[in-house]
Amino acid sequence: MRRIFQYQINSYDKFHLLWESPKASKLISNIVVITFLIGLLVALLSHFDLLPSGMQINIFFSIELAFNVLLIFEAMSLIFLFPNSVADSVGKQFEIISLILLRDAFKEFGHYLDDLEWNKDFLVEMIPIISDAFGAILVFLITGLFYRAQRHFRITRNYEEQSGFIKIKKLLSIYLVFFFVVIGLYDLFMAYESQTFNSSVKLFYNLLIFTDVFILLYSLRYTTKYFNLFRYSSFALATIFLRLTLSAPAYYNVLLAVIAGLMVLLVTYIYNYLLTKTESSKELKTVSTTE
Repeated sequence: MRRIFQYQINSYDKFHLLWESPKASKLISNIVVITFLIGLLVALLSHFDLLPSGMQINIFFSIELAFNVLLIFEAMSLIFLFPNSVADSVGKQFEIISLILLRDAFKEFGHYLDDLEWNKDFLVEMIPIISDAFGAILVFLITGLFYRAQRHFRITRNYEEQSGFIKIKKLLSIYLVFFFVVIGLYDLFMAYESQTFNSSVKLFYNLLIFTDVFILLYSLRYTTKYFNLFRYSSFALATIFLRLTLSAPAYYNVLLAVIAGLMVLLVTYIYNYLLTKTESSKELKTVSTTE
């Protein structure tokens, strides 16, 4: 059993090293660009009625398709972040949500660019699109502040415990990669069968929720400090909020994403402040004792 675990950990290290390589970055960029060009070509063929069965595809389909492929790679990057830092993985989740909001805004814009009539009904229909766009900007701002406020504190007592904790998170990442690939293949199969593509990103976020909760529970063997438990729990709750944004109607999706962002940002600032005060009080006690 230990050999199997060690093999899986070694596999994670190899995949992670390959994923972070410059060649992988260039390959991802090329795939996204090619996908965009293919979507653009299909949209042009649709415009000139050259597609079979009279399929009608909007020109903004190419942008939506490129964003979907980009989100797949961003989700893979999120999986590889788990062993590094829980906070970094939470930040990556907010990055993905901001991109989803932008993608939805692009997708909806494509419905109105053919025949525009600047009447009251059109202006009302534009409000949800503007909501997604500005919501993406707000999440982008919160994410940047969240990254800037991060101060990583080790919860383990020594190197052996830290190494063991990281190995467990690497195992989780390998399993997440496996499930992610299976979900992706299933989506492609269903798209071929039904001629419509429905992403299982909601199912993926469900897996993230349970992964966050598992990491929280597993961390109890290293620390039971209230500050750390509350911080990890708030991150897990934020993942649930982000999961709800994927199925929430207009306005509420932005509201939930912003609430989740403000929650983790506020918890981070409070956590840093309280931990700094705690460390300062420990130093004062040490000085007073030695004197």
